[in-house]
Amino acid sequence: MLVDENAAAEDEPDANLVPLDTEGPAPEATNPPTATSSNVPRAEDLIQMDPAGNAPATARFSDALNPPAELALTQDSSRSAINQTEHASYNVPIVMDSSVQAHIRYFNTAIHGRFEQWLLRLSRYQPLVETIFTEFHLPSDLVYLSLVESGFNPYAYSRAKATGPWQFMKGTAKAYGLRVDNYVDERRDPIKSTVAAARYLRDLYDLFGAWPLAMAAYNAGEGKVMRALHKAQVESFSEISKTRLIRRETKEYVPRFMAATIIARNPDRYGFTQESAEPHQFDEAIITRPVHFRAIANVTGIPYEELRLLNPELRRDATPPGDETYHLKVPVGTKAKVEQLLDRIPTHKFPQLPEKAQFVAAGPSRWYKVRLGDTLEKVSKRFRIPLKTLKTKNNLSGPTIRPGDFLVISR
Repeated sequence: MLVDENAAAEDEPDANLVPLDTEGPAPEATNPPTATSSNVPRAEDLIQMDPAGNAPATARFSDALNPPAELALTQDSSRSAINQTEHASYNVPIVMDSSVQAHIRYFNTAIHGRFEQWLLRLSRYQPLVETIFTEFHLPSDLVYLSLVESGFNPYAYSRAKATGPWQFMKGTAKAYGLRVDNYVDERRDPIKSTVAAARYLRDLYDLFGAWPLAMAAYNAGEGKVMRALHKAQVESFSEISKTRLIRRETKEYVPRFMAATIIARNPDRYGFTQESAEPHQFDEAIITRPVHFRAIANVTGIPYEELRLLNPELRRDATPPGDETYHLKVPVGTKAKVEQLLDRIPTHKFPQLPEKAQFVAAGPSRWYKVRLGDTLEKVSKRFRIPLKTLKTKNNLSGPTIRPGDFLVISR
């Protein structure tokens, strides 16, 4: 049986991608800070809460969401009408504790400029995200999940190969109908990836019945969260976050979202500008053969960078081969021009993709098909097999191997 070694090659980063830049504060940042003279209001002054006994102060902002018990809000009739209105404006559960406060401080001090860029970039896509979330009956504040995922950068990718504004892994992306291949990666498409994210979040909420758990599952996977709940015999995110059954990244993910939401809903209070980018609007031109963005730009005068901004899903800055038609997004008002001049735009010739490595499964052993440029030393390092073992398994006395040869790959 032949098996592609590079079946995942379509998931490899390409030249357009940029590393993810949404790290959170270091672990020590969660410790209570020393007093400072900052003019930035404290998070606890922004959202005033009433602690229940000795437990951390908590609040629930939407009865309709049916959050877990730890999010119950103790009503305080002494609160001002302004605070009551502000609390009611949130439509996801918000818990104010030391971890949320640490993330607020981190966003507001350590990466203030970067977070401001995230807010500006999100403003370009926020109206369409909120529209899609409304269609799936999701709380609009979940739009801010994209801030902690990627800063809503369509070109973001992580070390785990999650990609796009909603940081989908390839398997999950395909399960939710997104195309991922060597030419198109719809995880980067702001609209299609948002629809997939909405469907996934809706499924997670239906499974767990609470947004903190659903968000934790979005980060870690539903299986890990479900197993943690089962092993701990508990029902809420706050309870499993006190165990070692989920990773620290997941424990911090929900507080990070809450902190990002608080700031994004109140940017002026934290010294962030409220500039907005031009909304994500476009027309679609019907393209019937591969054409490159630069060729389109040369013939039509549409800026190359504008085409890249509108079509981040195209991995090679060109419409894909093999598609009878492709709906290319172009600036509003330019559809007719592009289609009229299409005959003058040269067909793009894609460079040949690297030959894919292949395995042959044969009982407990695997066979590797040698590619052009391979050496025994390279194969040894790639599969972490001692060079002597590799030569012994394949009855090789010298260093020479040829493309097309098959090598036994086993320790």
